[in-house]
Amino acid sequence: VQLQASGGGLVQAGDSLRLSCAASGRTTYMYAVAWFRQAPGKEREIVASVSYSGDNTHFAHSVKGRFAISRDNAKNTVYLQMNSLKPEDTAAYYCAARITYYHHYVYVNPTDFRSWGQGTQVTVSS
Repeated sequence: VQLQASGGGLVQAGDSLRLSCAASGRTTYMYAVAWFRQAPGKEREIVASVSYSGDNTHFAHSVKGRFAISRDNAKNTVYLQMNSLKPEDTAAYYCAARITYYHHYVYVNPTDFRSWGQGTQVTVSS
């Protein structure tokens, strides 16, 4: 499956952004999806993950209560709603997907995912 991430930009602290991850290609499989981010000089880290069914999610501690992840399987799209953005949220954001046989399982390690989008930059100014 091919992934296209979009929605990044330059915002001020406290603003909101919504990232989208659109899948194309072999979308007939069930996919679990996650968002990761990577800031310069830092390792890639999980931001949020969602099961195929959409009813199970996982968030990094640093974004809990501020970010939400959702999906529309009919549109093959996963969203990351980011509220109350902070300068430390500045990073390149990547969506990733993997085939799953479990409707409700979430995956959180980068090595769990086989398909990656190209990344979208989020910059939060103070």
